[in-house]
Amino acid sequence: MGSFVKLFNSSLNIISRQLTLPLTNGLNLQFVRALPHFVDIPKPGEKHRQYRRKVHFPEDGKYTVKPLDNTHLAGRDPVTGRVVAKGIGGGIKFKYHWIKFERDGPTEDVPPREEKVLQILKCGCRTADVALVGTGNELKYILATENMKAGDIIKTSRFIPRIPVRANEGDAYPLGALPVGTIVHNIEKFPGCNRNFILAAGCYATIIRKFDDRVVILMPNKREIALLQKCMATVGRLSNIDHSKTPIGSPNRNRELGNRPRSGLWQRKSGRHGRKIKRPPPMLLQGPPKEQKSAPMKLNINKIS
Repeated sequence: MGSFVKLFNSSLNIISRQLTLPLTNGLNLQFVRALPHFVDIPKPGEKHRQYRRKVHFPEDGKYTVKPLDNTHLAGRDPVTGRVVAKGIGGGIKFKYHWIKFERDGPTEDVPPREEKVLQILKCGCRTADVALVGTGNELKYILATENMKAGDIIKTSRFIPRIPVRANEGDAYPLGALPVGTIVHNIEKFPGCNRNFILAAGCYATIIRKFDDRVVILMPNKREIALLQKCMATVGRLSNIDHSKTPIGSPNRNRELGNRPRSGLWQRKSGRHGRKIKRPPPMLLQGPPKEQKSAPMKLNINKIS
């Protein structure tokens, strides 16, 4: 029986090498479920993949301030349905507030764009508070800062003046327009990027120096990153600064947050192990990502003799 299992597994490996199916959004869901052995299951922590919840965005892709419905995945892959990330449970369902991370403003030496904060509210799908802002006929959600309140006026501009700008909390400017020592969040990795740094509650980065066309920021983990001076950033510290200090209180509350209990074999290290002091990593030069070409789908079926 053991030899038959080994032979069966080896044949599956041979077929899986010949039949390469890259996992993409356009892949037929029924075809994937029919061939579970041929699909590469993503590892926990893989970039651009969520295993806690799946948000149902509008089909037309148009931005809306209406709270969106979502489906809890509980650590399972949204396509194959297999458990990928352990330790994630169901949790209480909350509506998802769609954050508009892009702060757009004038690129010339003109008065910045002004927006008014209408409401500060809690969002169960993220740690920081959310602010509803509006200007003209446009409404959108942004991440709220520590001292932001309803009625505040926030400014946005993409112009880099010769003299640094003295910005207030909630204002968005390029890194090159802000003086050294400013604390910022929601920082673009490179100009026009949708994935930003510093989005968790109570976090912030600090501008420490400038050189050439780069601005060096100090991250919360004490790492230095050199970004282009045209990268947009929001001034101030993110709200809900007591999030990490608030005790959970009970196991039931931990399950409500969407965390499953750990194994009984896991135990935290005691003080006898000593403190590990490591040097901070070298400065990272952040640039635009490399263009990745999608590999074509290849179906090769070899005759097994």
